Amino acid sequence: MAQSTVRVLQTVEHRCGYYPDRSARNLVIDPSADHQEVIYDAVTASGFRRAGDLIFRPHCRNCNACHATRIPVDRFEPNRAQRRCWRRNSDLKTRVSEAHLSDENFRLYERYLNHRHPGGGMDNPRREDFENFLLSRWANTLFIELRWDERLLGIAVTDRLASGLSAVYCFYDHTWRDRSLGTFAILTQLAYARELGLPYLYLGYWLPGHPKMAYKTRFRPIEIFSRGRWQPPPS
Repeated sequence: MAQSTVRVLQTVEHRCGYYPDRSARNLVIDPSADHQEVIYDAVTASGFRRAGDLIFRPHCRNCNACHATRIPVDRFEPNRAQRRCWRRNSDLKTRVSEAHLSDENFRLYERYLNHRHPGGGMDNPRREDFENFLLSRWANTLFIELRWDERLLGIAVTDRLASGLSAVYCFYDHTWRDRSLGTFAILTQLAYARELGLPYLYLGYWLPGHPKMAYKTRFRPIEIFSRGRWQPPPS
């Protein structure tokens, strides 16, 4: 890498996306730094994530609820419900493609957000919202498409790193709720990481006790980044 030091910036406080009564702020890698893809690969092991072209990590003033998570691919053991989910979706086709904006992808994304986050600020997205959140000028981002026949049911957005895959986001057709497509998308990423010989699937942030995050600890063994090291979550 051409430079040995990289500036880390701090955002102003903003409304927390998980707890409406709290404020949040992030540390952000200087977006003007060279070799963003190399930096991203290095700092993911320290709990950083990507959104668009920004590499960030929560750094809130009075809260440390967010813990980065990862699943060791070779040690993952699906539970009974996850095995059932895999079998239930065995008729779906998976296809890996370079991340891209298309009418088909955007329509699915729009339907998903309007159902999942009505009135929450993410609904009624524009095409540029899709690009600014999911795509990047420098990351090696892939779409793992889930299709029934030729019908697009879901997309797992994932970044390929030297140390693993980093799950950026997943969106799917909510009318196929009996398929548990969110769970299947994670299982598919684990299978793809194993196929590539990658050691980890980074799964985003986990907040203890938050109902929308409980699903992550069902993928075992999962590790959280806490106090400067990766370790099992508290039981």
